[in-house]
Amino acid sequence: MAITVLGIDLGKNSCSVAGFDETGRVVLRRRLTRDGVVRLGAKLPACTMAMEACCGAHHLGHVLREQGHEVRLMSPEYVQPYVKAQKNDERDAEAIAEAATRPTMRFVELKSEAQLDAQILHRARTRLVGQRTALINQLRAVLLERGELDRRVAALTTEFVARAREDQAARRLVSIPGFGALNATALVAAIGTGETFRSGRDLAAWLGLVPRQATTGGKPRLLGITKRGNTYLRTLLIHGARAALPSLSAGQTLIGDWLRGLVGRAHKNKVVVALAGKLARIAWAVLRSGEGYAARVSQPVAA
Repeated sequence: MAITVLGIDLGKNSCSVAGFDETGRVVLRRRLTRDGVVRLGAKLPACTMAMEACCGAHHLGHVLREQGHEVRLMSPEYVQPYVKAQKNDERDAEAIAEAATRPTMRFVELKSEAQLDAQILHRARTRLVGQRTALINQLRAVLLERGELDRRVAALTTEFVARAREDQAARRLVSIPGFGALNATALVAAIGTGETFRSGRDLAAWLGLVPRQATTGGKPRLLGITKRGNTYLRTLLIHGARAALPSLSAGQTLIGDWLRGLVGRAHKNKVVVALAGKLARIAWAVLRSGEGYAARVSQPVAA
């Protein structure tokens, strides 16, 4: 039984696995615990281990990679088209293995422990902000007197500022207009150096900031953004773009010229989202180049 690709459908307590040989034939179907998957991986020769990028995938991926296997994580929405009729855990594992063999498949990079820790802090801060809002709506007077949640949110924000100063990639991102410590540390935690993405547009698409397209009468027409990917990061980028819009649109730079032209023909909210997409592309370029952001001055129009 020579397994070249093992698809793993992760569950809370148990996992379904499906193994393909080099011809693509299913040679193994089994239901295991997470520890059982690790034991199975230790017995198998080096092969491709495929999983959806979901809860626990990064930890298990690191364990399997240490065993010598190639780990491929995929977005669940990219695996869905390969699921056959009568969906169940066994068919999901088979679909994961099949999707991992596609030459055009996009894979998710394994996150380091530091990236995972930073994401946890950002999620904790988001939850605290939500709790603060809910409690303020119910007990506004009490919270204004105590301010406990305000102090906890402020403490996490201070920690992100310190992290942004210590991390080289985050320091470069902070140089971009609309990028503060929150945006910078959240983006670094999510994508690292951005090597997973081939271009800035790929990053913008992953964040759901690229417009959907429709064809009417044979002509392409742009619709709203896809809103796919990381909702938290997309929210931060849009808030940052909204804050940076006034100063950027007033500057004598190429991006300022672009914004002034856009403001004249589109609603302000659309301009903000378009700027957020532009900032995502700039962030990718800054991460890949290893240099800080420098605005390009627009050329004066000849009289």
